[in-house]
Amino acid sequence: MPRTPTLTFDRGTLILHPPPRGKSWVEFATWDDRVEKFRILAIHYRPLVEALQAEGINFIDEAKEFVPLQLVPSLEMEPYPHQSEALEAWKLAGRQGVVVLPTAAGKTYLAQLAMQATPRSTLILVPTLDLMHQWYAHLVAAFPDAEVGLLGGGSRDKTPILVATYDSAAINAESLGNRYALLIFDECHHLPTEFYRVIAEFAIAPYRLGLSATPERTDGKHKELDTLIGTEVYRKTPEELAGKALADHQIIPIKVKLSQQERERYNELIKIRNDFLKAEKIQLSSLEGWQRFVMVSARSPAGRRAMLAHREAREIAVGTEGKIRVLADLLAEHFPERILIFTTDNATVYRISQEFLIPAITYQTPIKERHEILTRFKQGIYKSLVASHVLNEGVDVPAASIAIILSGTASPREYIQRLGRILRKGGDNNKRAILYEVVTEDTSEERVSQRRKGEEFEPRRREGRKEREEESKFVQLELLPSEPVYKVAESGELGVDDSVKKQGKSEISYSKESRKSKKKNVTKRVADSSPKWGVNRPETPED
Repeated sequence: MPRTPTLTFDRGTLILHPPPRGKSWVEFATWDDRVEKFRILAIHYRPLVEALQAEGINFIDEAKEFVPLQLVPSLEMEPYPHQSEALEAWKLAGRQGVVVLPTAAGKTYLAQLAMQATPRSTLILVPTLDLMHQWYAHLVAAFPDAEVGLLGGGSRDKTPILVATYDSAAINAESLGNRYALLIFDECHHLPTEFYRVIAEFAIAPYRLGLSATPERTDGKHKELDTLIGTEVYRKTPEELAGKALADHQIIPIKVKLSQQERERYNELIKIRNDFLKAEKIQLSSLEGWQRFVMVSARSPAGRRAMLAHREAREIAVGTEGKIRVLADLLAEHFPERILIFTTDNATVYRISQEFLIPAITYQTPIKERHEILTRFKQGIYKSLVASHVLNEGVDVPAASIAIILSGTASPREYIQRLGRILRKGGDNNKRAILYEVVTEDTSEERVSQRRKGEEFEPRRREGRKEREEESKFVQLELLPSEPVYKVAESGELGVDDSVKKQGKSEISYSKESRKSKKKNVTKRVADSSPKWGVNRPETPED
């Protein structure tokens, strides 16, 4: 009598032995001569099991170690409409996919709702230790009877609900891979890198939720989220949520001029740089052009002079005295409101801190001191706070209503994150936030400002002004969600729709344009069903 095929987990992969009959599983498998068995990447666990079930193949599933949980929330509130819509869209997509919501739109509570709707062992991934502790505090308050642990910062817990940093999870991916049914990737744009992607690839988790305000990456790797987590299932912008879940806000651009001395020096430096770029036939309108400039500049004295000129010109544009005068005016105008000041370099942070006696936070600030500064800022003891990049992610400052961007990168993600720092309503439903963007006129800062806002840059030409180098148009990347291919039969089993196999189309589609699902004769929908993965049923393969 032939033995029943057994599916086991082995350090981020699956082993299926002895080989079952049928052909559907073969596309996932690779023969491993070392063990003389078929090996399958762990991320293919769900489609593999569904393929075996579709062919009626009986097998023993010894791969999974995740279990159902009893999650009784003590922290509940009426979700905003966009949170309910996002949760529904994620369920319709088979509980796999990315939700794009602006900073302060309640992504953490959305994740809590997803956990309540999918009560299984859950792993939450975060990029920083600050975020790890914020998530831990929220989950302990939300589920006081559940075991919540930490992985990272010296903690190595093994609990049914685990909050881990991307670094620690990647290091332990081989051992974590079969212990969790639900993966929640906070700030999921960090995932598609060579080091972090193994967290998703070595995991058998059938349910995956990605959260981000700006999933798009300049290297284009955000497209890999479709495979690692799932397609984008829901998106809202700050403008769509303003006055509802988020505070009403106003964005005020302020342009400052260089002094005559600064302008003369700036033009001199730009000429040195541009002469070198022209001689080497390099254009800085793309990432490749910048990388080539960095490499070529290191090969000759002229190249090093060009690079030093580029850096000094940027320092002049970023740190002009005109910006400091504008900052002084804004601080006086909005006193005693809570104000956040952002720059792109630590030198400017420390300069502002010394000149205006404002607490500063940089990557050099010790954790305890950073926590004390933020606590005093929230309590109103400190009225202003200046930082560079360290406050871009994972900082809850509901009391802040004014943000001043003195300088920044061309990244749309950084711009949206900085705006999000002041959009939380806190307890003030009538809160109105203001973002000031201070840009130096007729410098590279104008181009950087428009790129981070996704606008096309049109060079300004004035009489007597030399032709600028050709500018490339900045085009926003767009994620088009693919269609889900799962349905729920009358029995409640999750499987692949026959019509999908025959026609290559799904019965449910969800797009950013429609914001609604289209129903095509579906008697029972994924959104209305309970998650089946993680329920132990003897002598029956897991669906």
